[in-house]
Amino acid sequence: MTYSTIGDHVELQRGTTYKSALLDQPGPVLLGLGSIERDGGFRSDKLRTYGGPSAEKLLVRPGDLYVSLKDVTQAGDLLGAIARVPKSVSVGRMTQDTVKLIFKSDIPKEYFYWLLRTPQYRQYCRSHATGTTNLGLSRDDFFSFKIPDLDAEKRLLTDSLENLEAKIRTNHQINQTLEQMAQAIFKSWFVDFEPVKAKIAALEAGGSEEDALLAAMQAISGKGEAELTRLQAEHPEQYAELRATAELFPSAMQDSELGEIPEGWRVNQIGDLVTRIPVGKKYSQKTASETGDVPVLDQGKSGIIGYHNEKPGVTACPDDPVIVFANHTCYMRLIMHEFSAIQNVLPFKSKPAKALNIFWLYFATHGKQEFIEYKGHWPDFVIKEIVVPDDSIASRFGSIAKDLVVNQFRNEKQNETLSAIRDAMLPKLLSGELSVTDVANQTEGAEGSVNV
Repeated sequence: MTYSTIGDHVELQRGTTYKSALLDQPGPVLLGLGSIERDGGFRSDKLRTYGGPSAEKLLVRPGDLYVSLKDVTQAGDLLGAIARVPKSVSVGRMTQDTVKLIFKSDIPKEYFYWLLRTPQYRQYCRSHATGTTNLGLSRDDFFSFKIPDLDAEKRLLTDSLENLEAKIRTNHQINQTLEQMAQAIFKSWFVDFEPVKAKIAALEAGGSEEDALLAAMQAISGKGEAELTRLQAEHPEQYAELRATAELFPSAMQDSELGEIPEGWRVNQIGDLVTRIPVGKKYSQKTASETGDVPVLDQGKSGIIGYHNEKPGVTACPDDPVIVFANHTCYMRLIMHEFSAIQNVLPFKSKPAKALNIFWLYFATHGKQEFIEYKGHWPDFVIKEIVVPDDSIASRFGSIAKDLVVNQFRNEKQNETLSAIRDAMLPKLLSGELSVTDVANQTEGAEGSVNV
């Protein structure tokens, strides 16, 4: 096996500082440390645009690669980590913390990208870190890392890794669409009261009850009258279901302490609707281990911090999920598997009122803070007042939202499987221990693990 070094293939273009006053103005997307996943990969949840001057040499476009040669933590998870600009970012701009890779050889970019995702490379970066508070990786050390020349087996492995990443990305995009769908329904029905207001508008315009019902059906489905007529002819069952849903909404509003709400709905404190679930033994970072059957949840967005093999503190599943409230951190998440928890992780569910269960689960996990405000403490959370719909409407929403949420959960589980397959294959890219047959078997396993 013959080798070259990173320095044989790329040059670096470091980014520059920017003015915070020009953030979120029209311009390229800033690609700093926050745009790179730990140990490599693109992170899209905290992107911001920049309206200031950006020289062409600082810009990157879909398919371009960039790295971080520093890390602000001692873990070194971002030191030398690589990211690839996705198609969703038409143009990005390097910051002072990231460098663009300018290729001077014909090495395939996708092969180079995955070489810098291998655990061997990540360990190399950590072992060559300099500094105490902030870690750094020198250009010379970065350039000196040895990489094997591409051969047929590594080409096949690279293609398999590309396919795995594409499947993971597609599942993630599907989940984003599902969440947007559920959010739109929730907001329309329970925040803006659009079906109710559509009925009221139709009646005030001199229409009949049938006209009001048709207006509500249009508000719920987003379809015009002609489209509804076609739906009735071609899919009578769907039309009947839509009509039955529209009939559940009232055609008048009433006054409440939270302003006008649909007639027959009510205002309750959150504490009237939910009940805390005992978590049993509480764990910590020290008492959780790296392996085990039962995950341990923390109170932040990082999720699982470890595992154990004792009895789970809380039982949950897709058909009977649980909400976790993170005391002090203003964060909630929906959990669909059994788990244990650390201090200040507070699981809860709806009180016995089955029609409200999925409505409340969605309210807590997807409605989030744009519909409720609290200080991150359970006592402040439970005294907040919310508008509670009629049970029949909550039940109808529940049947829709449950399907969406369960599909999201399945996609997440599939991505966990795909990620595990990817992580098992990555070390072989440098070690050369994987045969063509092994790659084919791994890829076949990946193909059977997800349906997108």
